[in-house]
Amino acid sequence: DNNGTVVAGGNDEGNGLNQLNYQRHIFVDQQQTVYVSDNWNHRVMKWNKDAKEGIVVAGGQGQGSALTQLSCPEGLFVDPLDTIYVADSWNNRVMRSPKGAKQGTVIVGGNGEGEGANQFNDPVGLSFDRQGNLYVVDENNNRVQRFSIE
Repeated sequence: DNNGTVVAGGNDEGNGLNQLNYQRHIFVDQQQTVYVSDNWNHRVMKWNKDAKEGIVVAGGQGQGSALTQLSCPEGLFVDPLDTIYVADSWNNRVMRSPKGAKQGTVIVGGNGEGEGANQFNDPVGLSFDRQGNLYVVDENNNRVQRFSIE
């Protein structure tokens, strides 16, 4: 079958639980749960298989730099414990949010925009290797950095 099936959004742009606005990256887990970085809504949405609405699992408290907020989230990764890692691009940090957490923690970056080893200038992508090292695409610094995290 060459016809696509909508698995998230599809109800015009907006900030409702059944909508997305400038979605940028996705992560799909083994249960076919779809996680979406909903950039202009400053949130990460989780769409369970066959769901008609998503669930806000990170951000969603408006644009900002508080630990409950995101600012134009980009790349994301979800581990087997449903911990969410997201490149919080305009805050120049990577956030970690354990399942059910009301706020995230900054695991790298968060030290202002810059070129230092602990800084970013628009982190947009992330990935992990088998040893648990975090790799971050630092777009405007034209580099990829590797971090050992706990």
